[in-house]
Parts: sequence; structure tokens; C-alpha cells
Amino acid sequence: MIDTPTILKTGHQLTAVIRLTIQRDAIRNVMGPGITELMAVVVSQGIGPAGAWFTHHFRIEPDLFDFEIGVPVTSEATPMGRVTPSYLPAVTVARTVYHGPYECLADAWGEFDAWIKANGHTPATDLWECYVAGPETGSDSTKWRTELNRPLVISGTQ
Repeated sequence: MIDTPTILKTGHQLTAVIRLTIQRDAIRNVMGPGITELMAVVVSQGIGPAGAWFTHHFRIEPDLFDFEIGVPVTSEATPMGRVTPSYLPAVTVARTVYHGPYECLADAWGEFDAWIKANGHTPATDLWECYVAGPETGSDSTKWRTELNRPLVISGTQ
């Protein structure tokens, strides 16, 4: 289900994002339009996409998601509509790649979080998923790849 996780330091990455706080069951209704809007803006500004699109979750509750739909960019985005400039932070993360359909991502996160704790790491409260290969690459969901990133608390910091 997931590749062997690694620990690494990420670099500061400029992004363009749409921030959303939604009911969990609305996720399927907002992702497609959000990605379409985001990509149109970064292409019109000539700044991206400079990598795979992602979601950066700040708070996940049983019925609520507080997150950004984002994409790496080559320079700071100019705010347009719901799109604003942002960044993925330079932090120490645990990272793995999940192979499979989006419906099983929760199970992959459970396996990944168990590995993090079993290896003596403390996860921060946020996380991000990079959608490296998904439905746009074909209907065989066993070939889809989602990179899971969990920032770690190091000496009382993220």
C-alpha cells in the first residue's frame, strides 16, 4: 500500500492556493472546480504549474476539512478570485508514496502514522498530499500515486 517512509528536510516552496473550510462530505464537489480555477490562474500568470498539485490540510475533524488546494509556482502568485499566494514550509517531514485509489487514502494515512509513531517521531498537526499520478493518467487506480507528507515536531518546533 505505501512505500517505505523516509525522513527528509523540505525546502521552502512558493505555491498558489485556494483555502477552503468545508464539510468532509463536500470534498468531491469542491476539488475539481478548485483545481480547474487554480490551474487557469497560474497558467494565465505564466508561473506554473511547477509540480504536482496538492492539498495542505491544517485541521481535519470528523466532519470538517480546513485545507488549501495548491500547486507549486515559479514566482509569487498575484491574487485573483479565490487564488492567493502561499508556500509549503521548509520543515522536516516523514514522506511516503501511496499506490492506489483515493478512497483508500485514509487507510494509507493510518499505516503511515503508525510507522511514524513506531519509529519514535512526533507528527505535527498539519499534513499534505501531492497527487503525482491520478485519474488523469488512466482508469487503473492501482497505478495512481499520492505522496504523503507529515511534518515532524523537532525539539518543540515543526
